[in-house]
Amino acid sequence: MANIKSAKKRVKVNATKAANNKAANSALKTAIKKANAAIEANADDKDAAVKNAVKLIDKAASNNLIHKNTAARKKSNLAKKVNG
Repeated sequence: MANIKSAKKRVKVNATKAANNKAANSALKTAIKKANAAIEANADDKDAAVKNAVKLIDKAASNNLIHKNTAARKKSNLAKKVNG
Protein backbone atom coordinates (compact mmCIF):
# COMPACT_ATOMS: atom_id res chain seq x y z
CA MET A 1 0.00 0.00 0.00
CA ALA A 2 1.10 3.55 -0.71
CA ASN A 3 2.65 5.57 2.13
CA ILE A 4 2.67 9.02 0.58
CA LYS A 5 -0.51 11.10 0.71
CA SER A 6 -0.49 11.93 -3.01
CA ALA A 7 0.04 8.25 -3.89
CA LYS A 8 -2.96 7.30 -1.74
CA LYS A 9 -5.03 9.90 -3.54
CA ARG A 10 -3.90 8.58 -6.93
CA VAL A 11 -5.08 5.09 -5.93
CA LYS A 12 -8.53 6.47 -5.06
CA VAL A 13 -8.78 8.65 -8.16
CA ASN A 14 -7.67 5.84 -10.46
CA ALA A 15 -10.24 3.48 -8.94
CA THR A 16 -13.00 6.05 -9.50
CA LYS A 17 -11.94 6.71 -13.08
CA ALA A 18 -11.69 2.98 -13.81
CA ALA A 19 -15.23 2.47 -12.52
CA ASN A 20 -16.54 5.35 -14.64
CA ASN A 21 -14.76 4.03 -17.74
CA LYS A 22 -16.11 0.53 -17.15
CA ALA A 23 -19.67 1.85 -16.80
CA ALA A 24 -19.36 3.97 -19.94
CA ASN A 25 -17.93 1.06 -21.97
CA SER A 26 -20.71 -1.20 -20.74
CA ALA A 27 -23.37 1.35 -21.68
CA LEU A 28 -21.76 1.75 -25.10
CA LYS A 29 -21.77 -1.99 -25.78
CA THR A 30 -25.38 -2.28 -24.60
CA ALA A 31 -26.51 0.56 -26.87
CA ILE A 32 -24.77 -1.00 -29.88
CA LYS A 33 -26.34 -4.40 -29.13
CA LYS A 34 -29.79 -2.80 -28.81
CA ALA A 35 -29.32 -0.95 -32.10
CA ASN A 36 -28.23 -4.13 -33.87
CA ALA A 37 -31.18 -6.05 -32.42
CA ALA A 38 -33.59 -3.31 -33.51
CA ILE A 39 -32.13 -3.36 -37.01
CA GLU A 40 -32.37 -7.17 -37.22
CA ALA A 41 -35.98 -7.13 -36.01
CA ASN A 42 -36.80 -4.17 -38.28
CA ALA A 43 -38.35 -2.48 -35.24
CA ASP A 44 -40.14 0.84 -35.37
CA ASP A 45 -37.65 2.45 -33.01
CA LYS A 46 -34.53 1.33 -34.87
CA ASP A 47 -33.68 4.89 -35.93
CA ALA A 48 -33.85 6.08 -32.34
CA ALA A 49 -31.72 3.15 -31.15
CA VAL A 50 -29.09 3.84 -33.81
CA LYS A 51 -29.12 7.56 -33.01
CA ASN A 52 -28.55 6.80 -29.31
CA ALA A 53 -25.74 4.35 -30.13
CA VAL A 54 -24.01 6.89 -32.39
CA LYS A 55 -24.30 9.52 -29.66
CA LEU A 56 -22.65 7.20 -27.12
CA ILE A 57 -19.95 6.20 -29.63
CA ASP A 58 -19.10 9.86 -30.24
CA LYS A 59 -19.06 10.56 -26.50
CA ALA A 60 -16.74 7.60 -25.86
CA ALA A 61 -14.38 8.76 -28.61
CA SER A 62 -14.31 12.33 -27.30
CA ASN A 63 -13.47 11.03 -23.80
CA ASN A 64 -10.69 8.79 -25.18
CA LEU A 65 -12.47 5.60 -24.11
CA ILE A 66 -12.17 4.32 -27.66
CA HIS A 67 -9.96 5.44 -30.54
CA LYS A 68 -11.51 7.83 -33.07
CA ASN A 69 -11.01 5.31 -35.89
CA THR A 70 -12.74 2.62 -33.82
CA ALA A 71 -15.64 5.03 -33.32
CA ALA A 72 -15.79 5.74 -37.05
CA ARG A 73 -15.77 2.00 -37.82
CA LYS A 74 -18.57 1.26 -35.35
CA LYS A 75 -20.71 4.10 -36.72
CA SER A 76 -20.04 2.99 -40.27
CA ASN A 77 -21.08 -0.58 -39.50
CA LEU A 78 -24.34 0.63 -37.94
CA ALA A 79 -25.06 2.89 -40.91
CA LYS A 80 -24.42 0.04 -43.36
CA LYS A 81 -26.81 -2.22 -41.48
CA VAL A 82 -29.54 0.42 -41.35
CA ASN A 83 -29.25 1.40 -45.01
CA GLY A 84 -28.41 -2.01 -46.40
